[in-house]
Amino acid sequence: MRHLITIAVLLLSASISAAQAPRGREQGDWPCRQAKVGTIALASVWPGPPMDTAAQDWRSDAELSALVRRVSERRTPLDEAQAAIIDYATRLTGEQKNAKLTALMAGVFDRLNSERDAVISGLERYGHKQKNMAERVKSEIEALNAAQSETTADQQKVADLSNRVQWDTRVFEDRRRALTYVCETPVLIEQRLGALARTIAAAMG
Repeated sequence: MRHLITIAVLLLSASISAAQAPRGREQGDWPCRQAKVGTIALASVWPGPPMDTAAQDWRSDAELSALVRRVSERRTPLDEAQAAIIDYATRLTGEQKNAKLTALMAGVFDRLNSERDAVISGLERYGHKQKNMAERVKSEIEALNAAQSETTADQQKVADLSNRVQWDTRVFEDRRRALTYVCETPVLIEQRLGALARTIAAAMG
């Protein structure tokens, strides 16, 4: 029994150690395998004209701000969002067209970039909690190893510590697996932002 528990603990310890492995410089509490990328620069996704102060005031236009919300929400299918942008553009004329579309881009960039920043902050908080839990499980494993090494080991104590280690490690691993999808979210937001930016730019006169 003790031999089996020792093997299980070694496997669990390896799992925790792997999770604690360095992820590179300046990653901090970042829990994802993908490299952390800071705030997106507008120029990296927007091929259209520069944005002036007027473009930044997109919230003052009720129709425009409603469109910004609609196309920015990830629950809105991308093709539906792009179709809404094209429909909006066809109803614009003259100099107003490019000005309104530039303001639309400003709103989309503000919303999606802010959403992406919030997701990254949330991931870092989650990563910090995971690091703390990994340390806790590591301490529990050390306590279990010490209990097993005693000349007259308390089998009940060993069993209790073993159960605690296995439970906490299972929770740790479940949370780590749940991160797989969430870690893709910043990239998905970037991809949506880029696709919408190209659609807006193509609709300009």
